[in-house]
Amino acid sequence: MNTIVCISCAREKLTHRAKAEDLYSSDLFRKSLAYARQMRPAAIFILSAKYGVVHPDEEIDPYDVTLKGMSRAQLEGWSDIVFGHLNRESDVDNDHFVFLAGDKYRRYLVPRLRSVEVPMEGLKIGEQLQFLNRRLR
Repeated sequence: MNTIVCISCAREKLTHRAKAEDLYSSDLFRKSLAYARQMRPAAIFILSAKYGVVHPDEEIDPYDVTLKGMSRAQLEGWSDIVFGHLNRESDVDNDHFVFLAGDKYRRYLVPRLRSVEVPMEGLKIGEQLQFLNRRLR
C-alpha cells in the first residue's frame, strides 16, 4: 500500500506559466505541500479546478476557475475526471489517500476510495494553518 497525498489548488497564483508547485502562491498551499513532502508519500497530486490533477513539477498556465460556483453535476463530472486520473496513476483499491483539500475537492472522491485520511477535516483556514505550522516545526 502506497500513500498518495492530494492537495487542493489555490486562488492565489503567479501571473505566468510555471511549475504547479510554484504557480500556487497562497500560504495554505505552500504549507500543505511542505507537509505532504514531509510524509514522504509515493505521489503528491494537486487537485486543480481547471486541469483536474497535476503533478507538482508539471508546468501549467495560470487560470481563474474555481469549484465554488459549480453545480452538483459539474462537481461530479470534475470528480469523475480526477478519479480517472487517480485510477490510472495509483491503486485506488489499495493505496492510502491523504486529502489536504476542502470538502468540494473530495466530496465525490472519498466514497470511491477504500483508504482515506483527511487530517484537517472540519478546520477553518486559520486552524488549518495552525495545524500545518505545528507539524512543520
